[in-house]
Amino acid sequence: QVQLVQSGGELVQTGGSLRLSCAVSGGTFSSYFMGWFRQAPGKEREFVAAISRFGSSTLYEDSVKGRFTISRDNAKNTVYLQMSSLKPEDTAVYYCAVRVYGIYMTRTQSDYKHWGLGTQVTVSS
Repeated sequence: QVQLVQSGGELVQTGGSLRLSCAVSGGTFSSYFMGWFRQAPGKEREFVAAISRFGSSTLYEDSVKGRFTISRDNAKNTVYLQMSSLKPEDTAVYYCAVRVYGIYMTRTQSDYKHWGLGTQVTVSS
């Protein structure tokens, strides 16, 4: 059984930084593609970033490019989302997700089989 435990969400001011963590248990972490998604109030959940199995490749949604960095530590079974230059529009519940099967990164939510419970990030103006 794959389980994801998220941490790191909090209230931060505009321009600030925050690091989200997602610890994964069950299965072989290094075999998983990992992704981060977010859902703002009143909006659908959207893709934020993805990372390949050994971290050599990453993929970002356009609005976070240059501000967010996804990374992973396979020794710790953990994926991170480093967020900087935060804006009020980044306010959302952030979810990490595991893609068990497949051979490439993807933005498609249905490609991810296991999900964290989410962590709230609030950016004040």
